[in-house]
Amino acid sequence: MHPRKPRLGIRATAPNEIWHVDTTVVRFLDGRRAYLYAVIDNFSRRILAWRVSEYFDPTNTLEVLVEAGKATVKTCEPPTVLADAGVENRTAAIDELINSGMLRRVLAQTEIAFSNSMIESWWRTLKHQWLYLNTLDTVDSLLRLVDFYVDEHNNQLPHSAFKGQTPEEMYRGTGKHVPEELAERRKAARAERIVTNRSTSCGVCDVKAVV
Repeated sequence: MHPRKPRLGIRATAPNEIWHVDTTVVRFLDGRRAYLYAVIDNFSRRILAWRVSEYFDPTNTLEVLVEAGKATVKTCEPPTVLADAGVENRTAAIDELINSGMLRRVLAQTEIAFSNSMIESWWRTLKHQWLYLNTLDTVDSLLRLVDFYVDEHNNQLPHSAFKGQTPEEMYRGTGKHVPEELAERRKAARAERIVTNRSTSCGVCDVKAVV
């Protein structure tokens, strides 16, 4: 009934080749809910567009896709959007957008064996490493928290898969020098640490040397 799950996730070879779109729910302290919509670039892990809403509205999925398309560098081939089979990803408006040729849509674990795990992993990181560490009581506070984290994720946090480059540097192609610089810094730090360790002695060692 179900295809075998691949061991490695789907990987793009350039920015705007594959996007992931998804929706997640955030619960406030009083039990109310808010819905987060986002689009992430597969190649760079850069968040291209996002939105917070008090209500579940499939229109928001369409709007983040359009926003991502306006803010990206144009390519020869339209991006392939990986989405799950949720109702918000299969509306008439999104079908019209797909039929226009601006995007291509692939349903995860339905049309292909791959899941939509890249953006789902980002949701988990956003929630457990940031949102749940703060007070979630209003939509405004949630907006501020998400806005801050998206900026940090895109522009400040180095990614291990990119050898220290940020998603923004990978997306723009401006961080090719970063892995080499970090390798040189690690090499210099290791040499400095060896010199420091060899020149430092504890009191016990000094006493033994005298005896």
